[in-house]
Amino acid sequence: MFVDRAEIEVEGGAGGNGALAFRREKGVPRGGPSGGDGGNGGDVVLVADPNMDTLLDFRYRSTYRAERGGHGGGSDKTGADGDDLVLPVPPGTVVLDADGGRLGELLDSGDRLVVARGGKGGRGNAAFATSTRQAPREREPGEPGEHRRMVLELKLIADVGLVGEPNAGKSTLLSRLSAARPKVAAYPFTTLEPGLGVVQLSGTRSFVVADIPGLIEGAHEGKGLGTRFLRHIERTRTLAVLVPVDAPDPGHAYAMLRKELEGHQPALARIPHCLVLTKADLLAGDEEPPEVQASAAWGTFTISSVSGRGLDELAEALWSRVREEKERSGEAGEGGQPFPELEEWTP
Repeated sequence: MFVDRAEIEVEGGAGGNGALAFRREKGVPRGGPSGGDGGNGGDVVLVADPNMDTLLDFRYRSTYRAERGGHGGGSDKTGADGDDLVLPVPPGTVVLDADGGRLGELLDSGDRLVVARGGKGGRGNAAFATSTRQAPREREPGEPGEHRRMVLELKLIADVGLVGEPNAGKSTLLSRLSAARPKVAAYPFTTLEPGLGVVQLSGTRSFVVADIPGLIEGAHEGKGLGTRFLRHIERTRTLAVLVPVDAPDPGHAYAMLRKELEGHQPALARIPHCLVLTKADLLAGDEEPPEVQASAAWGTFTISSVSGRGLDELAEALWSRVREEKERSGEAGEGGQPFPELEEWTP
């Protein structure tokens, strides 16, 4: 099951209490204070794990608490620090607090984000001893750990996003370009969750494609599957807008898709895109594909996932565009902003 959003509650471990103790040693009639400090509580830490691709684990458990610190002891013994609680999440996870504020994101394997600090251990009475106060009976309790309610959102990390109406041929195209095997059928909304595929070209060239469930007119108002899955194309370098050649009005279909992207988030409409006319095998003989006014697109391609027409040309063009966008953003060089700035998505 693909789960791309989860609400959880986390709490750092409480600090251990400081100890109240005095030395009782043979030959030392007036032993001084010997109460040790409490240990620090553990932190709750999120770590990007490349072996995970969904937030499903967080659906069955919503509360997480790190280990508390050990209490201080006599003979100046300090309590043990509590262990950190490490929670693996898929790369591409965005972390928001309960009010929608952005806490951070984990993009690459091994990225770490502390989301709840553990409490500091309390001091034992040995820490309060002074030259004028040699037998203090004061100690401190451990501090509570940080408590936070937050939302985890998964945004797939892909180079190319496929956008189109239901049955526009997105899943079929993904299956032809990559080793992915999405569900393909002749009825609307076959794709109910995003899918990823890696397109391998000659040499070591490759790029990742995301297949997004179909959009219908009014999707940004909640119709059909709405725009729930559009967050998964926010990080893409370029979009491929798919329109079948047998659409009643291909020009209207293209304009509608662009409008739905902008209606969900204006920044999505600013991501470079190409127009892909699909199902070219339905054209009779020398019939030309329909003309669609797509002046904003960086290219127009006519393909057939059944016959293979135009697939190699499209794959090469997408790879070239992805490389160009990476170089423009600075990712292929030194530093730079790896992803375009997008407004925060709110459910």
